[in-house]
Amino acid sequence: MKPIAKITLVFLTAMHCFFAVTAQKKDYTVPALSDANSWSMILLPDPQTYVKFTRNQPIFELMTSWIGENIKPLNIQMVLCTGDLVEQNNILAPDGQNGNQASLEQWRSVAHSFSRLDGKVPYIAATGNHDYGFKSAENRATNYNTYFPVDKNLKSQALLKEVGADINGQPSLTNAAYELISPHGIKYLFVVLEFAPHDSTLTWAKKVVNKPAYASHRVVVLTHSYLNAKNEHIEKEGYKVENANYGKAIWEKLVKPSKNIVLVFSGHIGAPDDERAHIAFRTDINAAGKKVQQMTFNAQALGGGWHGNGGDGWLRILEFLPDEKRVHVKTFSPLFAISPATQHLAWRRNDYDEFSFSLD
Repeated sequence: MKPIAKITLVFLTAMHCFFAVTAQKKDYTVPALSDANSWSMILLPDPQTYVKFTRNQPIFELMTSWIGENIKPLNIQMVLCTGDLVEQNNILAPDGQNGNQASLEQWRSVAHSFSRLDGKVPYIAATGNHDYGFKSAENRATNYNTYFPVDKNLKSQALLKEVGADINGQPSLTNAAYELISPHGIKYLFVVLEFAPHDSTLTWAKKVVNKPAYASHRVVVLTHSYLNAKNEHIEKEGYKVENANYGKAIWEKLVKPSKNIVLVFSGHIGAPDDERAHIAFRTDINAAGKKVQQMTFNAQALGGGWHGNGGDGWLRILEFLPDEKRVHVKTFSPLFAISPATQHLAWRRNDYDEFSFSLD
């Protein structure tokens, strides 16, 4: 090849690389509110695969650290986590394949990740099936109360209004209600329910939701197992916990009869490296004729399946517009965003990942 031809080839290759990198950078935008007067809420999917492997634990810590850094820029008022905080609630000897961390190490890890937010922003972490029993909900014993006590995060504690009970009748934040008054004066009541809530838990929740003190509140329910990937309410699962209520029963017994439940969030579902298998969304009408927007968001088997990296760092940003009637949803990964080499992958742009809905 002649010298001039070589120079031309090198030049063209360099220009191709330059434009390719430039195009990638243009595809990335720093997360920001569409309206400076909006506020936002962050939805974290099931962390279990992040914490069961030592190698993955820094990813979840990166996610909570990113939230902490963006409290002011995104005006974050609340963080919700959909449950399955650990892979096994009480396994002493991990098998090395489905995790190389004993359960108590997993609990310490997830609690430490959330400590990045302690004293900075309120957060509510639901319990999932893996947070009970030994491996997965053989009974309703859990280490949750030890690692997420009431005084762990004073920002959350300040919003706590109602406390339910665990299966032993003891007060427990696995079932609780928190009052948040938005920057525009709209009152929200966040009600978190244990995995597959016991009949007595739903009775408690119904009494709370129907209290006159919360009649004008927008009620948000957070639980673990609720919708499947076909956007249907889950009817039944094979766990051993007694008097278990899954999505359909929660809808029929609590959400549908209510006059003020307007949002339901959950996680739980997934399939290896299949985004659509991890998410669901549906709209129904409650007893007051108001829309109930129901969203399931998870990511735990993305990034290599059940034994992969834990979910590629995906989370959701929900922006509540100043009118508090419109909500914008975006799906973002701080893991991809951290490096210029991968920033072009940091947003999921599909219509099921980036959309809006309205609140009554």
